[in-house]
Amino acid sequence: MGTHLSRTVAEGRAFMQVVDGKPVDALSGSRIDVVSPSDGKVFASIPASGEADVDRAVKAARRAFDEGPWGRMPAVERGRCLTRLSQLVEQNGDELAALESRDTGKPIRQGKADVTATIRYYEFYGGAADKIHGDTIPFLEGYTALTLREPHGVVAGIIPWNYPLQILARVAGAALAMGNTLVVKPAEDASLTAIRIAELALEAGVPEGVFNVVTGYGREAGASLSAHPLVDYVTFTGSTMTGTAIQQAAAINNRGVTMELGGKSPQIVFADADIEAALPVLVNAIIQNGGQTCSAGSRILIEKPIYEKVAAALAERFSRLVAGPHDADLDLGPLINPKQKERVQGFVAAAEEAGISVLARGSVAADAPAGGFYHAPVLFGEVDRESALAKEEVFGPVLSLFPFENEEDAVRLANGTDYGLVAGVWTLDGARQHRVAKRVRAGQVFVNGYGAGGGIELPFGGFKKSGHGREKGFEALYDMSATKTVVFNHQ
Repeated sequence: MGTHLSRTVAEGRAFMQVVDGKPVDALSGSRIDVVSPSDGKVFASIPASGEADVDRAVKAARRAFDEGPWGRMPAVERGRCLTRLSQLVEQNGDELAALESRDTGKPIRQGKADVTATIRYYEFYGGAADKIHGDTIPFLEGYTALTLREPHGVVAGIIPWNYPLQILARVAGAALAMGNTLVVKPAEDASLTAIRIAELALEAGVPEGVFNVVTGYGREAGASLSAHPLVDYVTFTGSTMTGTAIQQAAAINNRGVTMELGGKSPQIVFADADIEAALPVLVNAIIQNGGQTCSAGSRILIEKPIYEKVAAALAERFSRLVAGPHDADLDLGPLINPKQKERVQGFVAAAEEAGISVLARGSVAADAPAGGFYHAPVLFGEVDRESALAKEEVFGPVLSLFPFENEEDAVRLANGTDYGLVAGVWTLDGARQHRVAKRVRAGQVFVNGYGAGGGIELPFGGFKKSGHGREKGFEALYDMSATKTVVFNHQ
């Protein structure tokens, strides 16, 4: 894929949302400018949907579930639709990667990696659709008891701006595999690939009304979708504050929710770790997607005997990192918007004012457009354990280092935030690997590694303020369905 495609894709296009199998504008005709984070310029537009638009989409999904063929379709046929969708994503991979890269600002290679993961999501759930079975339960003499897994009905998926392709795929793949219909509200900062995937889903044979996309602001479209009485289940990925508001809205109708929220994920480096193997992973886990990742490894905990050595090695690597436009394909791209840039700047300024030492800074490419939302990577150490930098999610390319005394101290420090999404443990001691992995409060723990190329098969979700419910793998299919118990009296 060349840079020309990345720069010109969707230029000037007025995108439409997809409702009941048709491209439609907002009923009001209002639109939202789509801005490239790389240069701050408008290059497309999307509908600014409101309550009436959401109502139209939810009712379409309701009709498709209650009256259409999707819910009655054999699971194997639903799976084949998803498999065809995975193939269409692959066939249109260059376009999707370029669209994702320009819309979010992430480097082209990250856009390509997101397409690869997206293909795998639809492939995985295409194959899993007919693999979810009920049980028979030993019961009283003269009775047969069994359970069925049934779809919720209409699922609302509220998708964030950092990984639109991937997160849409993990929501849509699981929801559709179980026979639900879907209304997706992507973030207003990154809606383009969601619209394109909905178009491809129709081409793959997903019936009209099953896969709907409405675009607009969260305070209008997102709030209306969360509280709609015909929505049966809500899934959300994003900030803890917004997640709380969505849960409150869904609670009005007593609807279930899956919440994948923030993180302040630690990587624990013990003195016996393979440092050379760890270093590139430690760096990539914070600069990937400009640090705008819920599972970003934003805290490095280092055993004291090797603290200075590891800190110096990380500083050397950080000093060479360069941020630039998405199509330059550098170490990282811009942040998503001016608000996010200001947020990251605020954390960095507060830490410096508090006297926390800056060990290294990366740079912004000299030819990066002046209007882009760039922030150079920053490495802090030794960070005060009670500081905002130690406790709060920055969501940017900011890495904090913490020395620790021993295993007990490391676990205490790792668990010392309100979050519990992902953790990394670096040690060659097999017994310690098991002990620490069990004691760290996180939904995923990686030993001598971090992340897994999307980890499509691996259940993902958090403890504490990082949310509840699980996405990815077979666990997501359970969240996207409900257990029905049936008891036969044949005395």
